[in-house]
Amino acid sequence: MIGRCHHVVIDCPDPASLADFYSELIGLPVTHRSADFVVISRDTTTSGFAFQLAPDHVAPQWPDPTRPQQFHLDVMVDDLPTARARVLALGAARAAAGDDVYIDPAGHPFCLINRPGWAPPVEANGHPGS
Repeated sequence: MIGRCHHVVIDCPDPASLADFYSELIGLPVTHRSADFVVISRDTTTSGFAFQLAPDHVAPQWPDPTRPQQFHLDVMVDDLPTARARVLALGAARAAAGDDVYIDPAGHPFCLINRPGWAPPVEANGHPGS
């Protein structure tokens, strides 16, 4: 091993609003905020997801191969129907193609997936992501 992942960094036109979107979606708090870089993670000493200002960001157009998805997150949920409604209310849009594929406010695709049987409940003990 050479190193360890620190953050997954996502380029976007508005780091604060996209971090707030994913904070609510996956239950991680904002742990660092500056004008051009915002982090969500369990706490200030753990790795997580960072949202970096990219003023010339061009959103992907999934599944168009001329503007590929660049990255995507699979978000594990306990109840797909409830999660579908909640992500739409949060500001996501349903993708034109694909089962349970959604588009975040900056245009990145993400998928909702049913929690596999081997994984503990997402909202165990009333704490999302526990």
